[in-house]
Amino acid sequence: MKMIFTILALISANVLAAPVNINQADAETISEALNGIGPKKAEAIVQYRMKNGPFTALSELEKVPGIGEKTIQINEKDIILTDSPAEAAKENPKDGASVKKSK
Repeated sequence: MKMIFTILALISANVLAAPVNINQADAETISEALNGIGPKKAEAIVQYRMKNGPFTALSELEKVPGIGEKTIQINEKDIILTDSPAEAAKENPKDGASVKKSK
């Protein structure tokens, strides 16, 4: 029974995670907020941002080593690129159109 409560607590903590602005958050915040993004990948996101400037589209995350289209799709609802809710809605449409495969 204790194990069931632990599992439910972990699931609900992940479901209730707030979206993260990857253009402002530190690596620890990014790794805690996103699925499949551990400390090393989160640090790679921060380093890429520092070197290349802020992300302007979710698909740009694919340029970060270790981040692929599948990881972006899993997290697209939890990634924001701006503080403005109206702009965030444009960036992350419900149909997922903002995630494009880059070549």
